[in-house]
Amino acid sequence: MTERKVAIVTGSATGVGAATALLLARRGYDVLINYSKSEVEARQSEAACREAGADTLLLRGDVADDADCKALAQGAVARWGRIDALVNNAGISTFSGAANWDALDAQTFQRIFGVNAVGPFQMVRACAPHLKAAQGAIVNVSSVAGSLGIGSSVPYIASKGAVNSMTLYLARALAPEIRVNAVCPGMITSRWFVDGLGQEGFDKVKALTEQNTALGRASTPEDVADAIVWLIDGARTVTGELLLLDAGLHLGSTRMQVPGKA
Repeated sequence: MTERKVAIVTGSATGVGAATALLLARRGYDVLINYSKSEVEARQSEAACREAGADTLLLRGDVADDADCKALAQGAVARWGRIDALVNNAGISTFSGAANWDALDAQTFQRIFGVNAVGPFQMVRACAPHLKAAQGAIVNVSSVAGSLGIGSSVPYIASKGAVNSMTLYLARALAPEIRVNAVCPGMITSRWFVDGLGQEGFDKVKALTEQNTALGRASTPEDVADAIVWLIDGARTVTGELLLLDAGLHLGSTRMQVPGKA
């Protein structure tokens, strides 16, 4: 068994997952890099983690498939003999909004729910015995969509609401050995948003975010990674927390009048 701590980060080829894997590597973790489609980017993420001093394992797997989830957990244990942290980051959506109901069907809904909600449950189930032995931590990457009921599509919003509820349940069920928390970002300046919205749509939403949030900015993948790693490594008495990372979006538009503020 390695003396270094070990983390599994699902969906760690790009964006928040890649940023989290790299930050964990810099903090002394060995890291399992997971991807479903983006192999080229996943290899780049792995190379960055190795350059940061981590031993790595690159495994393809679809978290909606229970057998793949078990294989990810088994791969980490076979390689390093332990799992100290699980970051359930893999997620998908369709950017259909609420106006175009015809763009949604049961298959799309079930696929999004399978990756975003069933996937984290399956990963927790596969990793829980090893996390318990390590007195480890789980961080689910959710979204303000699950808290505020706004987002790219109805199935995405529903799936993230499920993740939030599941986080609270698991924090109780897995205590005291395992801490379970979730981060709930707003807009993130990542390729995921550009691919979903197109460059013009991305620029428009980014501008609206900057205009209508208290902090006047969108999050970067590194911003979200900072919070995830803090919940893993620094927040020793925090569990069952749904941490909003939305630059103050939940406070309402800054255009609203605040007494005593110009």
